[in-house]
Amino acid sequence: MPELPAAPVETVRQTNAHRLLNKAPLALVQGARRGLLALLIAAAPGVNQAALPLAVDGQPLPSLAPMLEHVTPAVVNISAQSDPRQTAAGGDVRAQGMRQNVGSGVIVDAAQGNILTNHHVVRGASAIRVSLQDGRSFTATVVGSDPDTDLAVLRIPAQNLQALSLSDSSDLRVGDFVVAIGDPFGLGQSASSGIVSALDRSNLRAAGYQNFIQTDASINPGNSGGALVNLNGELVGINTMIYTPSGGNVGIGFAIPSNLAGEVMRQLLQHGQVQRGGLGLDTLDITPRNARQLGLAPGSTGVAVARVTDGSPAQKAGVQARDQILSVDGKAVSTSAQLRNAEGLLPVGREVRLALQRAGARIEISLRIEPEQSERLHGGSLDARLTGVEFSEIARAQRVQGNDGVAISATYPERGPVAARVQRGDIIIGLNQRPVSKLADLRDLLAGVGRQPLILTLVRGRSVYSLQVN
Repeated sequence: MPELPAAPVETVRQTNAHRLLNKAPLALVQGARRGLLALLIAAAPGVNQAALPLAVDGQPLPSLAPMLEHVTPAVVNISAQSDPRQTAAGGDVRAQGMRQNVGSGVIVDAAQGNILTNHHVVRGASAIRVSLQDGRSFTATVVGSDPDTDLAVLRIPAQNLQALSLSDSSDLRVGDFVVAIGDPFGLGQSASSGIVSALDRSNLRAAGYQNFIQTDASINPGNSGGALVNLNGELVGINTMIYTPSGGNVGIGFAIPSNLAGEVMRQLLQHGQVQRGGLGLDTLDITPRNARQLGLAPGSTGVAVARVTDGSPAQKAGVQARDQILSVDGKAVSTSAQLRNAEGLLPVGREVRLALQRAGARIEISLRIEPEQSERLHGGSLDARLTGVEFSEIARAQRVQGNDGVAISATYPERGPVAARVQRGDIIIGLNQRPVSKLADLRDLLAGVGRQPLILTLVRGRSVYSLQVN
């Protein structure tokens, strides 16, 4: 594949149709305004690579074609099959046959065959098929998957692949042109262009760490896991979801920034999972009522420290209860949810700057993110029927919405029937009609259950299920 020519990209940046039309003769302007699109469609098939580009008054019209010719071979179609009898938490006996989920992915390492996609595209899949633009198809394996950021890394045993390089998404600005590439509605690979509409979008779904790029480039079902690229053909995001009242695109789509995707991918390749850390702070949103209780000035808003965990990075750095948190690494923080989101997106070992206000004075401190210590329990040690299921205290990302419960942190479906019916990320909130808010609750309830049936109440996404275990 020849290298991407630089000239057409510069042409896109420096020219636009309005300026070209303004320079053209009046008759040509009128004709172009009535039928420019038809002219482009009719003329394009007859243009070969040796011919001059279509032009108006000697000026070449801008085109994304050279960039797309370079990019599209790196965007793949993904078909993930799962058995609903194994993956449906409620064990819905009405489900018959295999369930197929269709999405997209991006080749990011041609030598290793690594592909970035969304976690929800391959969640619970028993078989994953990756189809390339050149017609080849391969069975893929899951290297690692992270439901909290909705990212997954797949690998295919393929040669002669073309990969996309990850751009620095922190360079993106609102108004930058971007192109979304994927397989919407299973129609085949498609591209749609637009701009970056907003940055750092969050609080868009029930749980997880969020820092989305918003774009009006059309993203539809099937585009999930596909590429969002800049005009240089560099990957700036992984398309992940849309906001829609109708099920179709309304110009509000979201992508995971390439910087976040790259960090998650690095950890998945190295550890098989994402290692997250914490500052060691319990915080609360400041209201007029608790502002008085905390001794803060009238009218104070934002986030206050309620408690500092012993031995935590925050304690070592000198953070105190009643401190008001103003920003993290220069980004303003106005709610506890924003702070938890920012904290969860920071890699372990990262040096972080906190701006605080204490007794009316502004201070800045530096601290290093350390791994969160979380107790884990293996289900088989509590009850033989739960063999193959690992439980842990609920993750910070899932606490954002105020949920209590115990998280399923790992499953090994081959070890037991319950492990084949639940998923990593499910939250157990009840056992035999008794509430479960922490591991100690689950341990105590299982200790007295004997051989009577277990009825697990669990949350998956925004749905609540009951699972009976005999």
